[in-house]
Amino acid sequence: MSGKLPGPLVHSADAAGISAAAALLRAGKPVAVPTETVYGLAARADSGPAVAAIYAAKGRPSFNPLIVHVASVQQGEAIARFDQRALNLAAAFWPGALTMVLPLRADARIAPAVTAGLPTIALRCPAHPVMRSVLAETGLALAAPSANRSGGVSPTSAAHVAASLAGRIELVLDGGPCEAGLESTIVVLREGAGWQVLRPGPITQAQIAAVLGCGPDVMAAGLIEAPGQLASHYSPGKPVRLDAVRAQADEFLIGFGATAGHVSLSPAGDLAEAAARLYACLHAAESALQGKVAVAAIPAEGLGAAINDRLRRAAAD
Repeated sequence: MSGKLPGPLVHSADAAGISAAAALLRAGKPVAVPTETVYGLAARADSGPAVAAIYAAKGRPSFNPLIVHVASVQQGEAIARFDQRALNLAAAFWPGALTMVLPLRADARIAPAVTAGLPTIALRCPAHPVMRSVLAETGLALAAPSANRSGGVSPTSAAHVAASLAGRIELVLDGGPCEAGLESTIVVLREGAGWQVLRPGPITQAQIAAVLGCGPDVMAAGLIEAPGQLASHYSPGKPVRLDAVRAQADEFLIGFGATAGHVSLSPAGDLAEAAARLYACLHAAESALQGKVAVAAIPAEGLGAAINDRLRRAAAD
């Protein structure tokens, strides 16, 4: 007996796989589903026990809220209050990799654990055809954080999910590698005109500001308003050193551009490629023989801001 936990069933994201996933979701069981950002661990957002199953599978802190995925603005409006700013952002970026933190409707059919007691809710309308098919098949709003153990490296392939959540969930829909490779941008729209990017992602602060017509305000330090704000997150389970030029003897080096490594985010120095490969490289570092991880410097502009945000969290104690 090896004691190894059995992996979940990895099913092709075809009609049969989507039907099987929908049946499990309607029954209140979590299912891993691909999105354009990372794989999500989905469960029906209107059921306390279903949401509890997400927390149990991930080992996720109960004070960390969950993103709810909806098929359309109309479905979102039954859950949250959309002002004109929210409608404008939805028109510009939905379906897509933007999550909006909006006021929760008093009559919304959302389990309290989804919002972790907050008066707001994080909503996203995803673009990935598999997740959209699952939303259409179930007719449900789905809470879906990243499909990995809490605090670990986010999954960008079905294999990552199966390894991380072995023995914890029944089904993974395999839709191939995720295109963006970084979690969605999260923006909070506060009362009046105030707004703030709480988590950088594929959609930049400059793109949001261009739609809203004004710059962001300042977020209150230490306040958890949305997923992915914990100081230590996305960790490969080893010490991480940033802005490295070369590896030390006990380090696995993740390179970028001219800085070669055991693996590289992008030998060409392309930030889009680096974003798509970030978690795959962190998974490689996690399974490497070296006891520490070093990462080459990443430019801070554009997608680099989101990549550096994840790397700083991976390096946090």
